[in-house]
Amino acid sequence: MIRTLDRMVARSFTTLFLVFIACVPVIFVLSDLSERTEEFLERGLSIGEIALGYLFQFPHFIVWSAPIAALIATVFTVHSMTVHREIMAAKAGGVSFHRLVLPFLPVGILLTAGTFMLSTLVPTTNRKAAEVHRDRQVSGDFRTDFVHQTENGETLSVQQLWVSNRSADVIAVEGRGDDGALQHVWARAGDYSRGQGWTLREGWLRVIHPEGTETSYSFERYWRSGLDVPPEEMLDEPPEDEELGYLALGKRANALERSGGNPDKLLVKRAQKLSIPAATLIIVLFGAPLATTVKKGGPSVGVGLSLSSTILYMMLLRLFQAIGASGGMSPFWAAWTPNFFFLAVGIILLWRVRT
Repeated sequence: MIRTLDRMVARSFTTLFLVFIACVPVIFVLSDLSERTEEFLERGLSIGEIALGYLFQFPHFIVWSAPIAALIATVFTVHSMTVHREIMAAKAGGVSFHRLVLPFLPVGILLTAGTFMLSTLVPTTNRKAAEVHRDRQVSGDFRTDFVHQTENGETLSVQQLWVSNRSADVIAVEGRGDDGALQHVWARAGDYSRGQGWTLREGWLRVIHPEGTETSYSFERYWRSGLDVPPEEMLDEPPEDEELGYLALGKRANALERSGGNPDKLLVKRAQKLSIPAATLIIVLFGAPLATTVKKGGPSVGVGLSLSSTILYMMLLRLFQAIGASGGMSPFWAAWTPNFFFLAVGIILLWRVRT
């Protein structure tokens, strides 16, 4: 009996989750499309290009939708069993509420793992979507006031770059030497030659050694290994934060901190790379006892519970993201506090449910 009941509960929950996970991203697409329609028309995008760009963005929307879909599926599954007195019948047969909803746990773990795996594809698909929608277009022969991170982790700041004559003005380079020493290079100008890379002119080199001592040098000409990124590659605008993975966000945050900026916003987004997929399982644990708090009502009750809880979760997510980005709390707590809040409420509701 219990095995049959487990399969029924798991199948009902999974079916509803898949239905909602396919529908909820469409809401994100329609919302974004309503704001950007004029922008797409000005760029001359065809309907096929617009649709293809949103198709690439679907993994991103699914990851954000997974906690919402999990909540809706959980509430509708449990609320339906409550209204049709299936929970009461199970209790009469000696099956407690906790045992009845136990199948949610392994299914939720599998769905959370799938969301984690899908989230690793999001940076790549978001970059492709940006290319299709032409979100990053650069015109002309030069670029001013930008920062570029090289493949070996060095940060290159340039005031002016010319592609035609392969030169740049006011260049700053930050990186580490083989001995771990922090190196900061400033040059008045630089020239690029294929095969050799960048040669910097008229500047100085500052080295901060691991033991804390500092050394400075001035130079007329300076060349360093690894500083070989072509001007054409630096002409492209850097990827948006949504186009970066967990490790890439960490590198960008470190580079920003070394240059004197505030990396908290990037660190919060990096922590959310883990917290948002994990919310899928936490929301399941929260939604199961929540659905039993209302004994009467039809589908509208489930919709109301799900919608109000979703709005609350999104508000907390945005609120603590802003607090973390401003330095009001650590990035970890800013990303995970909404999850911990819903987990705590879920545990209290589970404890209070009559078994």
